[in-house]
Amino acid sequence: MADPVALETQISQQIVTAMKAHDAERTGTLRLIKTALMNKAIEKSAAQKQIDTALTQPESEQVLVSMIKQRRDSIEQFTKGNRPDLVAKEQAEIVVIEEFLPKALDEAGLAALVSEPLSGLEATLGRKPTMKDMGLAMKAVQAKLQAAGVRADGRSVSELVKKHLAG
Repeated sequence: MADPVALETQISQQIVTAMKAHDAERTGTLRLIKTALMNKAIEKSAAQKQIDTALTQPESEQVLVSMIKQRRDSIEQFTKGNRPDLVAKEQAEIVVIEEFLPKALDEAGLAALVSEPLSGLEATLGRKPTMKDMGLAMKAVQAKLQAAGVRADGRSVSELVKKHLAG
């Protein structure tokens, strides 16, 4: 994903394409994305007391990640409530939202990326990190993920870090 203004333009173009194709679900999801990005920009400009404050790439990605997280929480609730129709709708929205995010790492790639900062943390501490060092470990891993420009589910990262610290 390049610059956020280009992202908004790309979303607007895809809304038009989806409308021409009479794809109501995709159109609705794209409109939700555009609205969420605009709301975040308005919130940012109000906080900074400036007009027309554009979102940075990480801010845009964070909006999209939080949208995915909301949908995953909804899927969990709809599954408990035995509503497969709504589960399918939320899953379809996640697929559309993920198109605008960098590709998420697979389990093997994530495991490789997690081990490097943890070994660095061990060298810094002078001992093997324990569960008490979970905060430091997560901070180091998140910094590594951000530096690598990749995306990973926070829950998966947390589980891997716990596994490394416990083992």
